[in-house]
Amino acid sequence: MRRITMTNSMKIALVTGSSRGLGKNTALALAKKGVAIIVTYNRSLNEAKNVVSTIEEMGGQAVAIQLDSSDTKTFDGFVEKLKQSLQDKWQSEQFDFLVNNAGIGVYAPFAETTEEDFDRLMNIQVKGVFFLTQKLLPLIADGGRIVNLSSGLARFTLPGYSAYASMKGAIEVLTRYLAKELGSRQITVNVVAPGAIETDFAGGSVRDNPEINKFIASQTALGRVGVPDDIGGAIASLLSEDNRWVNAQRIEVSGGQSI
Repeated sequence: MRRITMTNSMKIALVTGSSRGLGKNTALALAKKGVAIIVTYNRSLNEAKNVVSTIEEMGGQAVAIQLDSSDTKTFDGFVEKLKQSLQDKWQSEQFDFLVNNAGIGVYAPFAETTEEDFDRLMNIQVKGVFFLTQKLLPLIADGGRIVNLSSGLARFTLPGYSAYASMKGAIEVLTRYLAKELGSRQITVNVVAPGAIETDFAGGSVRDNPEINKFIASQTALGRVGVPDDIGGAIASLLSEDNRWVNAQRIEVSGGQSI
């Protein structure tokens, strides 16, 4: 395993929902570039610990903090734990990169989408992102970066995702407003929109259902379905110094799906 070389100018990234899936992959991709990682998890403590251990085995640095991104009432407590972790682990009062990745998926035709489904999505995908970012603003260093996660479904349409895709559309608009309002602090804000990826998202349907996988591959210019490594690396690249002038952009990482 290639070991990481840490430097005095080491950056610190907070990746929400990084105990599994695309968040985990993003955390590992950033760690490989020498970025220290704050892993957040909701219920998967052991999985979060495994991510931290993997990063430490590479020679990197990481901590894990519990976060329920659906409950804004818990955010003050999370921020206090974050402040303590920053001080204890890195003797710092701020971090550099925020990746708003935590989320869930709900598959239901429009006519069958319940208010409960809608509210669950809204609380995590929109309200949680909005107010958690707001709470974290004093802790994000000037010149820092924010990446929000959207979805290819905000551009192309597949029946059954009207509520989910609508939430992601809201995040894309929010991203532009954040970029405008945080520009005076030299903080860039962009959105990454993955296409269909082989993960456990939505019950693992893309990964585990051969017919769905084959169909999506047939609709993708590169002829296959995406894998987590396709996304984590893209986010890590976007957060590199080479992309410091990219701001207020929607970057779809889909291999050319439904074009």
